[in-house]
Amino acid sequence: MILERYNTVLDELFAGADVYVITPLWTTEAEVPSSQAVTGYWQSLLVEDDPDPEFRTYCHLFATRRPWWRGCIDELLRDIADEKVAGALIADTRMQRIHYPYDGGADVFLATSEERDRMRDRHADWLSRHPSGL
Repeated sequence: MILERYNTVLDELFAGADVYVITPLWTTEAEVPSSQAVTGYWQSLLVEDDPDPEFRTYCHLFATRRPWWRGCIDELLRDIADEKVAGALIADTRMQRIHYPYDGGADVFLATSEERDRMRDRHADWLSRHPSGL
């Protein structure tokens, strides 16, 4: 069910376009671990700048560009739903539409509030019944 919903929204956002699939790797090392393939390496960020180097946290980002087609990232989406992967983003090449899937749902960031409202209205039955929509 969740995979179907992920793909429905992703199709609405990206059908016929290329997307970036961005995945993070969190470490305490400034260097990308040699065990990780450097294919798609984008950049590293210092997330927690502790004075003690042993407690510093880095986020290494990997980005791959690919044509979007329904099902092309199902394995990643399954891993996200099963809590094996977290923090992945799927974005258009201009970074104006971003899909952030997580176990149990997804956040969608759009370029305009009108586009956001249309997406929300199309899938109103998927939203939480809580007054905040969360």
